[in-house]
Amino acid sequence: MLKNLTIRARLALAMSFLGVLLLLGGAMGIAGVSMGNRDLQGLYTNELTSSVTLGRSTVALARARLMLYRIALDPTSPDVAKETQSAHDLLADFRKSWEGYNALPFSSPDEERRAADVKTKIEALMANGLEPMFSAIASQDVAKIPAVWLRVPTNLFVDVTDGLDALAEMQITAARATFDAAQARFHAFIGIAVGGLLLALGAAAQTWWSLQRAIGGPLTEAIGHFRAIADGDLTTRVEIRSRNEMGQLMAGLQAMQAKLVQAISVVRDGSRSIDTATHEISAGNLDLSQRTEEQAASLQETASSMDQLTSTVRQNADTARQATDVVNGTVLLTEQGNQATQEVVLTMRSLSGSAGKIAEITSVIEGIAFQTNILSLNAAVEAARAGEQGRGFAVVASEVRALAQRSATASKEIKGLITDSLAHVESGARQADRATQSMADILASVRNVSDLMGEIAAASEEQSKGIEQVNSAVVQMDQVTQQNAALVEQASAAAMSLKEQAEQLESVVSVFRIRA
Repeated sequence: MLKNLTIRARLALAMSFLGVLLLLGGAMGIAGVSMGNRDLQGLYTNELTSSVTLGRSTVALARARLMLYRIALDPTSPDVAKETQSAHDLLADFRKSWEGYNALPFSSPDEERRAADVKTKIEALMANGLEPMFSAIASQDVAKIPAVWLRVPTNLFVDVTDGLDALAEMQITAARATFDAAQARFHAFIGIAVGGLLLALGAAAQTWWSLQRAIGGPLTEAIGHFRAIADGDLTTRVEIRSRNEMGQLMAGLQAMQAKLVQAISVVRDGSRSIDTATHEISAGNLDLSQRTEEQAASLQETASSMDQLTSTVRQNADTARQATDVVNGTVLLTEQGNQATQEVVLTMRSLSGSAGKIAEITSVIEGIAFQTNILSLNAAVEAARAGEQGRGFAVVASEVRALAQRSATASKEIKGLITDSLAHVESGARQADRATQSMADILASVRNVSDLMGEIAAASEEQSKGIEQVNSAVVQMDQVTQQNAALVEQASAAAMSLKEQAEQLESVVSVFRIRA
């Protein structure tokens, strides 16, 4: 039961016990001080005051006796009146002190009886000794004063003085009794105080031992567990030996250690899984980043190729439109060529007729040249006959003959050429006929080509629009791929950061040691 007693209850019991001891000690101290104060007050108000008043009474009576004795020795002294007044004053002080003493409480019935006896003796002294002396002094009878003084019995003063001394001794005895009682009470209180102190020390030692056993030991053990946990050692066994606050502390520590072991195990397994996953994610992100970069490069190349293809198709479309225009122009030219060919045929036919006429003219020129040659020969003969006079004419005739020969030669050549030209013209006419037929066929083909080129141009236009859309899509894909590459790089960086954090977490968690 004491083992499971709560620390609060133990502290309450210990403090209550110590409080009771403190209250008892305080009460004893207050009682002892009160008793000592009462004894001191009794000593001061009774014994000391009574002793003082008795002493004053004794002194006043002795001094009054001395004054009266001086007067009795020298009744004629001029100081008799003064000494008499002093004796009266001293006796008044005596009565006052005596009355003060009687006003104080008596310490015992014996003192009260003794005081009554002394009062009787004082009255006898006053009546039988002092009043006759004052009467003689008042009569101023010088002879009577010494005689009266000599008749005063000495025992009257002695009895009063002895009575006062006895009363004073009784005050001393009462004071000694009070002192002895105070001393006995003091020693008793000292013994009780020492006993209480020893009891308090024993109780404090017992309380310290109990609290040390209930708090110090478990706290030391708990501190050891806390230090072990702070050092990362979670293998220590926390034992619960009681159900008090320290037992609850150890139970909480045990639960905390169990939770820490569970959390550290989960965190360690999680950090390892995270490390593995982040490693795989990092490797996958790196591979994906490389592939994405390759894909981005391929898309860039594709975009470039599509751009070039778009340009080529656009150029083809433009070329097709130009070719259509050219074909249309060719159709016109072909039609014009066909018409020109027909005109050539007609011209060739005209040339054939003209060539015949030229052949006739050439024959005429050839005849003229032949005749001129004969005339030049005749002229040369005549010039030779003329001699020197005809030498210049012979030269002219020679030149004319040469010209006639060249004309004949040219005529023959022209005739041959005209003959060839006629043959060529005939052939050209036939070819022109065939060319006319070919031009008609070409015109039909060119028209077909024109139709085909129009269709090609329209298809190229549609193809150019489609390729432009594909090019836009490829550009968007390129941008998305670049964004994906950036995201992959960010994911890779995040995975690397997560991996580093997992490694740091693993290094932090690896400080703790747990039971397998």
